Amino acid sequence: MLRFAVKRALGAIPTLFLIIAITFFMMRLAPGGPFDKERKVTAEVAANLARAYHLDEPLFMQFGRYLGGLLQGDFGPSFQYKDFNVSELIWHGFHVSWKLGLSAMVIAFVLGVSVGSLAALRQNSVIDYATMGVAMTGIAIPNFVMAPVLTLILGLYLRWLPVGGWGDGDLAHAVLPVAALALPQVAVIARLTRGSMIEVLRSNFVRTARAKGLPERITISRHAVKAAMLPVVSYLGPWTANTITGSVIIEQIFGIPGIGRYFVQAALNRDYTLVLGVVIFYGAILIFLNLLVDLIYGWLDPKVRYD
Repeated sequence: MLRFAVKRALGAIPTLFLIIAITFFMMRLAPGGPFDKERKVTAEVAANLARAYHLDEPLFMQFGRYLGGLLQGDFGPSFQYKDFNVSELIWHGFHVSWKLGLSAMVIAFVLGVSVGSLAALRQNSVIDYATMGVAMTGIAIPNFVMAPVLTLILGLYLRWLPVGGWGDGDLAHAVLPVAALALPQVAVIARLTRGSMIEVLRSNFVRTARAKGLPERITISRHAVKAAMLPVVSYLGPWTANTITGSVIIEQIFGIPGIGRYFVQAALNRDYTLVLGVVIFYGAILIFLNLLVDLIYGWLDPKVRYD
């Protein structure tokens, strides 16, 4: 398994390079520049700005310079956030986003697996139909609709919770954004768990465990649930990366200073280095989590081998 992990890590290097190259040249080809929204300046001042940030050099020279900085762990300075480099901004945004995303992920996983398992064990019963009906409703309602509805009911009408901001990450400010981010995913995970659990409960190894006289609780908890987690784990890999690095919509709605909000503002302002830094950071997390999913597969399913 270690050999497999090393090979996957080395194979990720060309992928990251392609991500960097494509993002770099796409940003440069987009109309506008990082200083177009500034007040009108003289040609001399504009030339000095371009020279200071090496924007007057040929594109391939800029790309080579940027790669050289990356090899030293330098993402470069931000063009719009003065006195901050990209690494500081990414860390500041990620510090908020991972709390938001991790909380939503844990809640979605626990509730989704519990509800899906209950529906599978009570297949074709009232509980099954009710939970899956609610789950389908949750899938049909996206989080950019869920967030305003929760804000309207719990924030404005009932006045139980603040409707925006992050505060210091306290519980009162976190409830609404975490709920809006987690609830649609609870529905997805519940349906994945139900379908997989029904299939596993009909498999030969579960029938054998029951035939040997194992209590139903042990059969379900030690054998069925573990095997039923394979499709859920596959889904959690990319979804966790997307959630932990920040949900753009949720952060914009609630005014949360996370990495997703920084990415949107950087794209609008043509902040080349910040956009590149966020994309590289997101790509690295996505590759790492997909590798982690593959390794968890080997633990969940003994038939999987990494020779």
